[in-house]
Amino acid sequence: MQLEEMKQRVLTALDDLKAKDVVVLDVAGATSVTDYMVIASGTSSRQVAALAQHLVDEMRQQGVSVLGIEGKDTGEWVLVDLGDVVVHIMQPQTREFYELEKLWGAFATPAIHQA
Repeated sequence: MQLEEMKQRVLTALDDLKAKDVVVLDVAGATSVTDYMVIASGTSSRQVAALAQHLVDEMRQQGVSVLGIEGKDTGEWVLVDLGDVVVHIMQPQTREFYELEKLWGAFATPAIHQA
């Protein structure tokens, strides 16, 4: 699967379960770890975990290898590593505390905000 198609499928999967405040950061020029970082919010631990599981299921169904999943048990902050795309799904208070957009935003070009 091409990188742009993978990114779009990630965004669609997050939208399926009504993720909030989805932001895509292009960090390819800042790190060799990943090309895109996607940050999204869920309204509760249950929604965060459900978003992550839905994303993993959708990506596997498309033949994308899921390299790792961290934090699904607590549902406060779940990281889904798809290699070229790393997805952070967080509860709003956790997202506000860690400010990943601010941390990575200076290195991201361009930053894409989704509705």
